[in-house]
This record gives sequence, structure tokens and C-alpha cells, in this order.
Amino acid sequence: MSETAAKAPGVLEKSADANRWKALVFIALAQLMVVLDATIVNIALPSAQSDLGISDGNRQWVVTAYALAFGGLLLFGGRIADKWGRKRAFVIGLVGFAAASALGGAATSGPMMFGARALQGLFGAVLAPAALSLLAVTFTDAKERAKAFGIYGAIAGGGGAVGLILGGFLTEYLDWRWTFFVNIPFAVVAAAGAYFVIREPEGGRNRSPLDIPGVVLSTLGLVALVYGFTRAESDGWGDTVTVAMFVASVVLLAAFAVVESKVKAPLLPLRVVTDRNRGGIYLSLGLAIIGMFGLFLFLTYYLQVVQGYSPVKTGFAFLPMVAGMITGSTQIGTRLMTRVAPRLLMGPGFLVAAVGMLLLTQLEIDSSYPALLLPAMVLLGLGMGTAFMPAMSMATQGVQPRDAGVASAMVNTSQQVGGAIGTALLNTIASSATAAYIKDHIAAAGTSKPGQELVQLQGLVHGYTNAIWFAVAILAVAGVIALTFVTAGRPGTTRVTGSDSAQDADDEVSVPVIAH
Repeated sequence: MSETAAKAPGVLEKSADANRWKALVFIALAQLMVVLDATIVNIALPSAQSDLGISDGNRQWVVTAYALAFGGLLLFGGRIADKWGRKRAFVIGLVGFAAASALGGAATSGPMMFGARALQGLFGAVLAPAALSLLAVTFTDAKERAKAFGIYGAIAGGGGAVGLILGGFLTEYLDWRWTFFVNIPFAVVAAAGAYFVIREPEGGRNRSPLDIPGVVLSTLGLVALVYGFTRAESDGWGDTVTVAMFVASVVLLAAFAVVESKVKAPLLPLRVVTDRNRGGIYLSLGLAIIGMFGLFLFLTYYLQVVQGYSPVKTGFAFLPMVAGMITGSTQIGTRLMTRVAPRLLMGPGFLVAAVGMLLLTQLEIDSSYPALLLPAMVLLGLGMGTAFMPAMSMATQGVQPRDAGVASAMVNTSQQVGGAIGTALLNTIASSATAAYIKDHIAAAGTSKPGQELVQLQGLVHGYTNAIWFAVAILAVAGVIALTFVTAGRPGTTRVTGSDSAQDADDEVSVPVIAH
């Protein structure tokens, strides 16, 4: 390494920081809270809807209000972390998320609940990029970084399934309000720990003036995109408002790209996304999330509606996938990350997950959990865990320290948009296939109620398997993109060359070395 690199600010201090592993505990706890919230509230939704008198037409806003605020403000949240400091943004995000959760748990009406969910999304958009960028600037040694991101990747991948278990327990044995209140101790512990333990390296802030046109265009563009997919799920792809949202999103995001290429201090420096490795990671990660939503969405309905599982039993049924993700991320990904190129973990990981998803295309009404669902979940978990770990690490590696927050925000944005697309696209495919199956077979069931119910269940399973075939293809494409776009070598082989700007050379050497 060059003399400049050896003197780069923060590298030696970070390496010698004895509290960095303690810091990881609180960063991981915050990430777990955000990931849990995505699924835990879905389990509680029917009970909350009944208690608060929310109509069927408005209940989607419990999910949509959060998704719009979170997805729309992520880039802004990442930029705030770069400007204010990641530690400060992290603590503010935690405190705000806890307060919004308390408001949601105490909600007495639908509008109060919708407002609380929007506030959760707002503070989540500040918290999530701050957490990932703190990890990126704290762990710079290749082997330590692999371990840290292995833990983070396991939480990011498996936390949603844990949320199903916790949400089932809280809703079934306590009250739906505890699915909100449970965030408060998480946030308090993480915020207190962060305040006393986390030490952010010096010299990594971006103190440039805030790009207001970029903030407005990116927020409106992402909100329109997420709302378009959300509305497509409920109102159809040909709905006038749905189409208008997609058109508006394209126009706004195109204008955003033009503005970012011209302003002196852009909200999202184009060098962050035009780098071949990071661009490939954002794209493959977003596609993988689309495929994963096929699993959570359809298996949850299959186990509860078709197989008759309780919410708690459904949550436990996902545990093998969680175990697979933890194993893939902390054992396979972490151990191999410093020995092989990232694409040789990401590509095969996504393809193994695709094989697991392929098994689920064989679902039938009476499919055996041990014989079919168990091996499918284990393969999915192992594949996703192995792929997520290097993806999370590489998405922020080689980026200039002053851009770490916004690069982290792009990881969350690709996941959020992927989730919105996955829910809308796969649910539409499943619903159409189910309707066509029932239409073709209901006459043969006659007037017998058991016969008609059987056709209804067969139609549901037929719809699920049709959508899962698409999820298989999407995961396979994610694997191919990872193998072809991500060309970086293993960490430690080559000095960073992640920027096209000569004046940023001093910034570049303060991060771990990686080939581009």
C-alpha cells in the first residue's frame, strides 16, 4: 500500500478501535428492528383493522404509508447521514422511529395509525442508510469486514422471517399494539449503545450544500414509483392512476439524473451508480428481493389458508430458511469473502436460491412440509445468505467516505423498490392464474360445497406455483447479472480505483482495497 494510504485519516484509528465489535451489536440491533417491522405489522394488520375500524379499502395505507415515506426519502436520508454525521443520524433515526412506534401502538383511529406509519418510514429512511454506512466506515480490514457484513447480511435476510414468528406471538398471546411497542426497547438500547460506544472516523463527512432540486425530484420520483406498484396490486396495471404514477416516475427520475449530472454537489453523485460493480450489485439485489417476496407472500398464504397453520406455527415454519441464511452469510460468505471474487459467491448463491424456489413450483394442496417445503427453504436460505453478505459489503466498498451514506441508501432503495415490484407483479400473476383456473374447473365441481371449496384451494395453489415460476426466472437472472457485471477481485488484491475524479484520490485510499 502507498504511503498516502498508510496515512489516510481514520484507517489506523479504526483498526485500533477496541469498541468496533460492540458498535456492531448496536448497529445490528437497529437493522433487526427495521427488518422486523416490515413483516411484524403485516401479521397484526387484521386485528388492528378491526379495532380501529379501518375499511378494507383503506387498510392498505397501514403498509403503503410506511413504504412511500421510507422508499421516497431513502436517498435524502443517506445524504443527511453524510452531511450531519452517521452516528448523529443513526441516533436521531432510532429516537424518531421509537416515538413513531409508540404513536402507532397508541393509535385510536385509522388516520392516526397512517400518520404513525408514515413517521416510521421517514425516520427509517434516516436510520437504515446511517446503519449500513457506519458499518462500511468502521470495518475496513478485509477479514473483519467480512465477519461484520456476514452478521449484518444474515439479519437483513432472515429478520423478516423472525418478524413473522414474533408478530404471531405478540398478536396471538398479547395484543396487536405490542407489534409497535416492541420497537421501543430495541431503539432505546441501540441508541444508548450507539451514543456511548460508536466512534465515527473523522474526515468522512460531505459538508457540501444540500441539493434541494435533487431531493425534491428523487423523493417525488421514488414515491410515484413505489405508489404505482402498490396501486397496481390493488387496482390493476391498466388503472389510469397507476399508469400516471409510472409515467410521472419516469419523467421525475429522468429529470433527477439530468440535474445530478450538472449540479456541483449532487444528492446522488452518478459515480456511485455508474461504477460497474456497484451498479451490478444494486440491480441483482433488487431482482433477488423481487424473487424473495414471492416466497414470503405465497408461502405465508399457502401455510395459513391452504394448510391451516396458525400465525405462530407459520412463523416457525420459516425457521429453516432463517437458519440457512445465517449459515450462508456467517459461515460460507464470511469464510470465502477474502478468498474468492464476490461474483463467485453472489452468482452461485442466487442460483442455489433459484433451485430452492424451483422445488416450490411442485406445491400441491397436501404437499409434505418435511419432504418439499423444508429442503426448499434450506436451499433458499443458504443461497440468499451466501449472496447477500458480499452484496452488502461490495455495495459500499470502494466508495468515497463522503458518499458512504448515499451509497448505503441505494442498497436500501433497490431492496424497497424490489419489494414493491415483487408484491405487485407476483401477486398479479398469481391472482390471474387463480381466477383462470377456477373459471375453467368450477363447473366440474357441480353444486357440491366441498367440491367448490376444493377447486378454490386448487386454484390458489395453481396461482402460487405460476408466480413462483416467475420468481425462479428472476432469481436466475439475478445470478447471471452478478456473475457478469460484478468483476471485482477478492478484497486485498488491488488498490481502489472507484472514482473517476483525480482530486478524490485521497478519499479513496481511506477505504479497504478492492479490484475494480
